[in-house]
Amino acid sequence: MPKRPAKSSPNSVQVHRNASGSAWVFTHPKAVREMAEDLEEVRAMIAAGEGEIAVDELRWLLADCSDFLEAHNLLGELALELSQDIPLARGHFGYAYQLGEKAIRRAECRGPLPGDHPANTPFFAAAQGLAWCLEKLGQPDKANEVVALVKQLDPRDPLGVANAVEELRTQGLPIVNLSLAPSPQPLAPASTNPPAP
Repeated sequence: MPKRPAKSSPNSVQVHRNASGSAWVFTHPKAVREMAEDLEEVRAMIAAGEGEIAVDELRWLLADCSDFLEAHNLLGELALELSQDIPLARGHFGYAYQLGEKAIRRAECRGPLPGDHPANTPFFAAAQGLAWCLEKLGQPDKANEVVALVKQLDPRDPLGVANAVEELRTQGLPIVNLSLAPSPQPLAPASTNPPAP
């Protein structure tokens, strides 16, 4: 008997083909779309330096809809900004990433899922935050898994998920691709004649 894809509820994030059928996009729950104005208020709180109040507001929004990817991302960012709590940030980014990953699996989406599409950006932002946190926490194999999925879904990686991880690994030093570097010129053979006076 063929395996049926897991059903999703109307309150869960989903992935569907776009109108032309050429790419995939996330469809966020109706409750998330209805809270767009609340999210703008949260962003204003953050901009005004009211991070703790923003955290409370984001938790309140998540109580209404736990599949609010952008709210999880902002909580991850605030965990890093307010307390440098990388494990907590990893939890928030990881939860948003996991919600998106489950939706991708349910839809059997293999890409393309454009990272710069407004509906897809929250998932890719979660991937970036998660990969960064995993690398900081000494889990490079898990960070590589996140980067691999991002590159599979959108090889362009418009949010720079792979670059964020690579910068941590190289400690911000530029990466030199030696295969593209010019070949050194051979040294001239040493002359056996003494230099003229």
